[in-house]
Amino acid sequence: MTEIPRVTASVPTGSPPVWAVLQRRLFEVNDHAWRAFAARYTEDDGRLVYRGEAASRDGADDFYEAFFNWPTLYQLGGADDLLEQSKRHWTGVTAQLSELGYLVDEYERGYDWFHQGESMLLFYGICAADPADESFRERAYRFAELYLPGSANYDRATRTIRAPHNGAGGPRWGINEEWTSYAAELTTMRPFGLPLRDLPGIRDWSDLADPANAARMGAAMIDRIGRGDTAVNIAATSLAVNAWLYGHEDRLADWVLEYLGAWQERARANGGVLPDNVGPSGTIGELHGGRWYGGNYGWLWPHGVYSVGAAAVVGALNGFLLTGDAGRLDLGRGPIDTVLEQGIQGAVTETEMSISDRWLAELGEEAAKPTLLVPNRHDDNGWFDYQPPQLGLSAWLWQAAMRPEDRARLDRLREASGYDWCTVRGFRNKEEAGHEAPWLEFLRGANPGYPERILAAAIGQVQRRMALIDTDEADPARIHVHHWQRLNPVLTEALLHLTTGTPQVLYNGGLLPTRLSYFDLDRNRPGLPPDIAALVHEVEDTRISVELVHSGLARTRRVRVDAGSFGEHRIDRAVVTEADTGYPGDPRAYTAPESTPRRRELPVGGPRLEVVLPPGMSIRLELGLTSRAYRPAHRQ
Repeated sequence: MTEIPRVTASVPTGSPPVWAVLQRRLFEVNDHAWRAFAARYTEDDGRLVYRGEAASRDGADDFYEAFFNWPTLYQLGGADDLLEQSKRHWTGVTAQLSELGYLVDEYERGYDWFHQGESMLLFYGICAADPADESFRERAYRFAELYLPGSANYDRATRTIRAPHNGAGGPRWGINEEWTSYAAELTTMRPFGLPLRDLPGIRDWSDLADPANAARMGAAMIDRIGRGDTAVNIAATSLAVNAWLYGHEDRLADWVLEYLGAWQERARANGGVLPDNVGPSGTIGELHGGRWYGGNYGWLWPHGVYSVGAAAVVGALNGFLLTGDAGRLDLGRGPIDTVLEQGIQGAVTETEMSISDRWLAELGEEAAKPTLLVPNRHDDNGWFDYQPPQLGLSAWLWQAAMRPEDRARLDRLREASGYDWCTVRGFRNKEEAGHEAPWLEFLRGANPGYPERILAAAIGQVQRRMALIDTDEADPARIHVHHWQRLNPVLTEALLHLTTGTPQVLYNGGLLPTRLSYFDLDRNRPGLPPDIAALVHEVEDTRISVELVHSGLARTRRVRVDAGSFGEHRIDRAVVTEADTGYPGDPRAYTAPESTPRRRELPVGGPRLEVVLPPGMSIRLELGLTSRAYRPAHRQ
């Protein structure tokens, strides 16, 4: 084995940076909070305390979502026992959902990939955090097999996944049984309007008050939305890529690239716009009168680009992870650029939109200012449902390959925004995302106070959730399945931004290829060691700058800095900031001696670098990178 280059921190920290103290505090409160959550809401085997009934198809995702970011916290440096606790909750919830009838052989019986993607984040996180666990490796391959050529779910001739609802039971035709009569009483769905808008006599939501109309709508949904392939199925490719990261089997990569290629061809055939539906024969619009919109979780209903764009970017990132070909990102670029071309200026508070609560939280008082709004949805009358763009999608496209056109898209979004990109607001949505703007401004050098503000906001949100848990008197027999995700107290977005230079994971089924990752050499586990804080200052294609600080008082720490969580980048060289010896100086002096930092360059020529951090010392590393020098892998 090639010896890993080693550097030792020698710049005295002096007064610890506020960001370093807050970062370690966030690790501390996170580890306290997940234990409190588990004690309040889970049983001895890890399952959630729940006495309610199961819905016909919807709901499995909500059980897993309560823990979606726990393995990520472990990978970043959370408690030593958090990985085993994450596995225990996955195993307990899987047994629970099997008893409720949601799963077959530990996998979803059959549901849409907008929700399956949410379910899988906990699983993907465990695989990435502990590739040596043979039981999860076996599951990764077994789950991927459900979609490969020859499986019940995939039609090789048409290059389609056969049904919008799919899983271990194969194609699961139709829709949720609760929707077979799609009535006006379904008030939670009313903001999204009619699922189909070409049925005679049903022109408005109020028309669904007629039982006959509700039955006709349900029957049409079964026939048209309950069959064929849909764009959100693109997120299923993460299953195969997750398995590929273990052993690099060609058959896994071949299927992913075949399926993604089919959707790219369909977008080109549709004038560059990614369609949301393909019929049983493989024809766009086959079940919707030739319309490229109208499929399940598609452009028309219910979420539009929120679901189509997310799946497309997840698929694009998967294609890029397999090949390193930036052209694969076009699949994700297409939907984002499509809606950007239709952008207008308007205020959130003065614009009717299907989802406004998230934007009121993200923009605060600036929601009343005119800003860029893009259409989320499309029907026979054209584009509608204008909302601010989701920056996470564009941030990930830039993060993947660092191409100028993806940076230019972010610049365009910033210039068209009517709100201050530097402002950090204290909110937490279910994706635990939404702070991309101030983070991107920090990386651009225009928002120097971001680290302290985002860490303080995150700590505040953990405290709020702890208070909600402490005062929660919900009856497990009556609890709503969204209850737990609303109280999950673990926060990792700020830690991902600051320690790895990476956006929050894409919530509807994304993998998490971070730009940097860390390994505690003394404890032989992933993550930052105790007392160590990290701050990524700059991220470029060929360069990343990170500062490491030992804020503790005792024990030298050894941390390995890896270029990419899947080990795919090479560190060609490191420019290290060092200082003259002499600290702590003469005890008779009232102050420590001044040190003169100097820069030294050393060759690395590999994917990792060891850093030794004595107490009270810091170091800044400017790493020159060759991106994609190695094949990405789950590395033990």
